[in-house]
Amino acid sequence: MKSIFINDFAATADTLVAFLAAFLLGTAIGFERQYRQRTAGLRTNVLVAIGAAAFASMGMRLLGPEGATRIISYVVSGIGFLGAGVIMKEGINVRGLNTAATLWCSAAVGAFCGSNLFAEAVLLTLFVLAGNTLLRPLVNHINRKPMDERVTEAEYRVHAVCDPEHVADVRDLLFTELELANYPIQDTEVLSESDDQVEIAALLVPTTADPKELDHVVVALEKHPQIRNATWTVGTIN
Repeated sequence: MKSIFINDFAATADTLVAFLAAFLLGTAIGFERQYRQRTAGLRTNVLVAIGAAAFASMGMRLLGPEGATRIISYVVSGIGFLGAGVIMKEGINVRGLNTAATLWCSAAVGAFCGSNLFAEAVLLTLFVLAGNTLLRPLVNHINRKPMDERVTEAEYRVHAVCDPEHVADVRDLLFTELELANYPIQDTEVLSESDDQVEIAALLVPTTADPKELDHVVVALEKHPQIRNATWTVGTIN
């Protein structure tokens, strides 16, 4: 039996080049993530890029371009599970979406390398780095601007802090006071909980709320002895 390595030396060399390209480009993306101390850093992005390159190269060698396309489609689906692992929900905030998107792009870079489309892989890497670095000042500028509820999809919450034994009563009070103010509740959630106090938030049905009316609701809530303090917040819809 002839050695596969001898017969396919040229193809193996092509695969080696693909791995090296994926390694270098994945390192470029991962370095920026590691520098900013993100959940998925240097090694994760490199491994994602190399893994995608390996699968694409395997499909190319076994079944040609059609095989590479077929396997890449599975890579696109599979990387979603890996990205989901870095997305975390902390209270009302969601973190890790940008990191998950970066991993997705790293897989695309690797797939380009495995398909011997090196120029496209380099271009994609440059665009990923630009998205994660050049757009950061613009994002920070937008985030520092006060939110105008009239032009932004706003999400309003009314918060109440109470003793653990009064949770059920406070939920009823939230419903009662907000119904009196004609603000229907979409849901209620516990934001924090300890042995001595619980913070409950009532999420309002998406609408444009009047800050003065919500201030009156908060004042009415704080008159009830079961409630230690109350407030309201507004944020953008995720």
